[in-house]
This record gives sequence, structure tokens and C-alpha cells, in this order.
Amino acid sequence: MDYRRLGDSGLMVPALSFGAGTFGGSGELFGAWGNTDVEQARRLVDISVDAGVTMFDTADVYSDGASEEVLGAAVKGRRDRVLLSTKASLPTGPGPYDAGSGRSRLIGAVEASLRRLGTDYIDLFQLHAFDAGTPVTEVLSALDDLVRAGKIRYVGASNFAGWQLMKSLAEAERHGLPRYVAHQVYYSLVGRDYEWELMPLGRDQGVGAVVWSPLGWGRLTGKIRRGQPLPDGSRLHKTAEAGPPVDDDLLYDVVDVLDDIAAETGRTVPQIALNWLLSRPTVATVIVGARNEDQLRQNLGAVGWQLTGDQIARLDKASAVTPPYPYYPYYRLPDFARLNPPAV
Repeated sequence: MDYRRLGDSGLMVPALSFGAGTFGGSGELFGAWGNTDVEQARRLVDISVDAGVTMFDTADVYSDGASEEVLGAAVKGRRDRVLLSTKASLPTGPGPYDAGSGRSRLIGAVEASLRRLGTDYIDLFQLHAFDAGTPVTEVLSALDDLVRAGKIRYVGASNFAGWQLMKSLAEAERHGLPRYVAHQVYYSLVGRDYEWELMPLGRDQGVGAVVWSPLGWGRLTGKIRRGQPLPDGSRLHKTAEAGPPVDDDLLYDVVDVLDDIAAETGRTVPQIALNWLLSRPTVATVIVGARNEDQLRQNLGAVGWQLTGDQIARLDKASAVTPPYPYYPYYRLPDFARLNPPAV
């Protein structure tokens, strides 16, 4: 397994991480993802660690905390061999301190996550969303206290807009507070919006991308084809509207090229889609999920080899879309390209 530095930090993370959203699955959304119990989770963790996948990502909202509980039980006895990443800020209940990133909320959320995970520290703690109602300095100050108390080691953000992330980084630098070293983002061959602003920002400011849903919310599994209905077992039957929107024509054009490259390489469609992501600038780690051992082993086959330049170019072309204003107008002008080289 390849290990990469997470942004401008000393934390080394594996190229592939494991997403524990399927652990303890309950409710319509997370139940559709999976309902892995502790025994099954231990087996998936065994396979992951043996392959060098040592970072496991979860969140307090995943199955109302059950994901953290199952993950904590699955890594028990080998805490020093793994990295635990979790998130908070999204609503977990109707109370005034059940959402957001205020001081009371963050301190309480971290304490609760520590109990569920069965550990005394979190390797990477990320804000699951930007809280526009709380001053950024309050958020960062609370994170600073948690870092100084040894309860979290590195901090990151998730799903921030460019201005939200940049404002947070500027405030951190101004006041000597913890700086986000990771941005957990949606990025896939059928969702390249990350490249327009967040990737150049990450490259400039030293923020590494932790990629979620790298298979386009289950659309790049190799089971979805042009002119064919969704497979019976696809979770898209229940969760399509909850995930990122994808244009059907774009999806099928990308899948056509993935199929061609699969025939050329002997690799599977998901392995090719994941390998393409691992070649992109700023990407530190790609989170893969699995409901069973077969899915996990297939995902692990995404590393240890490289697409050719021609294959990458074909995937780039098939997945390209025109970015919105203000990103598109001047890209064709030589002077603009000289002053603003693309991040990819």
C-alpha cells in the first residue's frame, strides 16, 4: 500500500481508506448502505489492515452513532495499528446542542465519539459541514482546546465551499489556531466539481483531499449500463436522490470508456475508476466502502498498478464538463492560462 502525506502535515495516510458507513446500518439511508455487525466488521478490518489500509472513517451521524460503536469494537486490541477518522457538525437530534460547530457542541460531540469508539484520542477529526452561525474563531478555538487536551490529533473539514475553507485557514493562521490539513470531498469520474476551485485551493494551501463516494454514489460499480435497468440489488433504488446528481449521458459515456479500458487491462470498472482518482493532484486518500469481503478485495485491487497516459486522457475527455462561471470564460486565452495554470 502506498502511503501519502495528508496535506501539509506529518500524518501519513494510506492511498485507500475504509469507510465505515455500512457498519451498524439502520434507517432508510444507512440501512441501504449496509448493516455490518461487529463480527463481520472485524473480518473486514482484518483484511484491510493486512493490505495496509489502516485508516477507517466514520461519523457521529452514521446510523445514529452505531457505526462508531461497531468500528470501535472491530479495532479493539489493535488501536495502535490504525488511524481513526470521524466527523461531527450535522444534526444528530432536535436539541439546541445537537447540531453545528459551537464550542459546547464540538466538545460534547468529541467526548461522545470517544466513548463510542472506545478510545482516548481521534487521529483525524473533521467538521462534517460549515456552521455559518458560529464565528470561525470560536470553532477553531474549541478544536485547539481538544488538540491540546490530546483528544484529537489532526483537524479537517468536509463539504466546505472554497470561501468557507479559505476563511477558516486564514483565521487559523491569524490567531495561531489548528489548521485544517484535510478536506473530505465528493470526487469521482462523474463528479469533477472538486477540480474547479477546491483542488487549486488545496494545492495552494496544503490541504489534502480525503475522497468520499469515489464510485459516483454507486454508479461506477460496473453493473450499470446504457439502456439497461438498475440491477435489483443496487442501493440507488433507495438512495439515488440523496446523493450527488449525475447526468445519465455523462455516466454512460464514462462507463463506455471504463469498459474499454477494463478489456485492455484485465481490471474491473471500479478498480479503474479508483486508480484514476489516485493519480489526481491533492488526493491523499480515497475512501472505499464494502458490504462484504468480495467487494473489499475488489476495491483493494485498485492499487499497485497505474493507468497509462493515454487511458487517463480518454477518461479525462469522457468525464469532462464545462465548469460554471467564473471558472470557464478565459481558459481558452493564452495569457489567462499562463497566469492561472490548471490544477490538473
